[in-house]
Amino acid sequence: MLIRFCFSLTVLCVLSGALIPSPAQAATLPKQAAVASAHPLATEAGIKILESGGNAFDAAIAVAAVLGVVEPYSAGIGGGGFWMLHRAKDGKTIMVDAREMAPAGAHKDLFLDKNGEVDRDKAVNTALAAGIPGQAAAFVHLSQHYGTLPLSDTLAQAIRFASGGFPVNKVYSRLAEMRASTLRRYPASKRIFLRDNKAPKDGLIVQQGLAQTLKALAEKGFDGFYKGDVAQRLVEGVKAHGGIWTLEDLANYKVVEREPIQFTFKAGGTDAVIWSAPPPSSGGVALAQMFGMLSLFNLDNKSETDRTHLLIEVMRRAYRDRAEYLGDPDFVEVPIAKLTDPAYLDNLASNISMGHATPSSELGLPKQTGSGTHTTHFSIIDKEGNRVAATLSINLPFGSGVTVAGTGVLLNNEMDDFSAKPGSPNAYGLIGSEANAIAPGKRPLSSMTPTFMEYGPKDNRQFALIGTPGGSRIITMVFLGMLEALDQKGPQAWVDRPRFHHQFVPDVVQHEPGAFSAAAMGDLQKRGHTLKDVGHTYGDMHAIRWHMSNGNVEAASDQRRLGKALLGTRQ
Repeated sequence: MLIRFCFSLTVLCVLSGALIPSPAQAATLPKQAAVASAHPLATEAGIKILESGGNAFDAAIAVAAVLGVVEPYSAGIGGGGFWMLHRAKDGKTIMVDAREMAPAGAHKDLFLDKNGEVDRDKAVNTALAAGIPGQAAAFVHLSQHYGTLPLSDTLAQAIRFASGGFPVNKVYSRLAEMRASTLRRYPASKRIFLRDNKAPKDGLIVQQGLAQTLKALAEKGFDGFYKGDVAQRLVEGVKAHGGIWTLEDLANYKVVEREPIQFTFKAGGTDAVIWSAPPPSSGGVALAQMFGMLSLFNLDNKSETDRTHLLIEVMRRAYRDRAEYLGDPDFVEVPIAKLTDPAYLDNLASNISMGHATPSSELGLPKQTGSGTHTTHFSIIDKEGNRVAATLSINLPFGSGVTVAGTGVLLNNEMDDFSAKPGSPNAYGLIGSEANAIAPGKRPLSSMTPTFMEYGPKDNRQFALIGTPGGSRIITMVFLGMLEALDQKGPQAWVDRPRFHHQFVPDVVQHEPGAFSAAAMGDLQKRGHTLKDVGHTYGDMHAIRWHMSNGNVEAASDQRRLGKALLGTRQ
C-alpha cells in the first residue's frame, strides 16, 4: 500500500435532492449489470429483476426483501437501514435514511432500572427495544421515486420464499442457536424459527404471516404496513410484549433523503472522490476523519507494521469523536465542518507517534461520556449506470427476538444503538454522549457505512460500491477495503483483506485470527498495542467495481459467509 493522500473535504448543506457533481469524464456505460449480496437467493432475485426490465432500484427492493426473508437474523421488514443511491439520468447521488425511529413514548431513561443502571435485557431482548421500522417505507419510497416496476413485481420473490419456505443453512443454524434462549421466550418466534425449542440443522423455515404482510405492502403501499390491519396487529403485539408503540408512531414514520458526506483526496497522483453515509450514520464522518489524518503521513517506504500502527491510531481518534459528537442531525447539531476541517484533523493527529501507541485515556473521555453484528449489505449496478449500496439491519441476530403474531414481523432492537446512559456501553461496547440520548421520534446513531468511491488515473477511472455488516467494526472494515481498492486491487481483494479494528474504548486492537504475522504482532505489542484475537472471522462485505473507461464490471462477495456475486448477461 504505497499511497500518499492529499485530502480535502467538501461539506454539503443538507438539501434533499441536491446533485453532487462527479469529476469523471464521459464514462462508458457498464457492459453488465451486477449484484453482490449476502445470500444466493437474494442475489439471484436481483438479477432476475434486472433481466426482466427493472433498474438497479427495483433490484434493490427485491434483494432487500428476499434478504429479509432468508436472513431473518440480519435484516427485514421489522428493521431499517441506509441506502446510498446514484441515478444515472441526472447524476443525483443521495442517501435514503430509513433508520428506525424512537416511538413517541420513549425517553432518555427508558432502559434504566430503579438503581439508575441500564437493564441490558430490557434494552436488547424485549419489544421495548424496538424502534419504529423503516424498511417497508424504504421499499415504497424507492418504488415511487426511483424504480420502474410496481411493488407487486419487486416483492414477488420474497413473498414466494416466505410462503414456501427457504432451506436452513449453517449460518442460520449457528445464529439461531446463539439467540435461542431469547427466541424461546416469544411463542411466535419459537414456532417459526426453532424446532422442538432448538435451532434447526436442516429443513425449511416457512413464514406465512410475513408473506401476508408483504402482500399487504405490495397491494397498498405505505398504508399496507403503517396503517390499517397490519399496523393494528403490530401495535397490539408490541404492547402485549411490553412495548410502547402506537398507531400514530407507525403512521408518522417518514423516510428522509440526506446528502452524503463527500470528500476528495489524491492517491498516487490521481484524484479520488468518496460519498458515504452522513449522520445519523457515523460512517461518513469517521471515514473522512481517518483519510484526513492519514493524508498527513507519507506511507511510502513504510513497513507493513508501521502502516498498521498508523491505521490503528487514526481509527482510535475517529471513534473518540464518534462517541462525543455524533447523533441524529434532526435533533442535535452535529459539527461536521469542524470534525472534518483539515486544521482540526492536523491537531487531532499531532500526537500520533510512530514509535508507540497512544493510550486512549490520554485522548480524554468525551465531555459527557458517554451499532448491529447482525446487519446485511448488498451492492448493485445496472447497465444504465444506476447504483445502489445498501446496509440494512435489525441490530443483534434475530433483533429483539420478538415476532408479532399474525404478521411475521420480527422486531429490531435498534433502540440499543442509542446511548441508554452516557458512558454506558451498548451491545457492541460503544459508548455515547447526550448527542445520542433517547428521545421521541429520534433516530439512533449507526455504524452502517454504504459507500461509493470514484478513483484511479484519468485514463482508468474506476467506481467502487462497498459496504458490510459488522456492528461497530463496519467503518474500519470499509476503510480497509477502500485502501485495497486504492492500491489498484480488485474487489475480491477488498472483501478478502484480513481485518483489524480499534474503537477508542475498550483500548484494544480487535483482529481476525491470522490477521497479523507473528513478527507484526510482536512489533505492535512492543509499541504498546493490546491485541485481541476475536476468535473468528467477521463482516460480510459485498462489492462491485466498474471500470468507467471500458465498461467492464467485477463483483465479489465475502467468502467468510454465504454471499454470492453475479453478473448479468452482456449487452
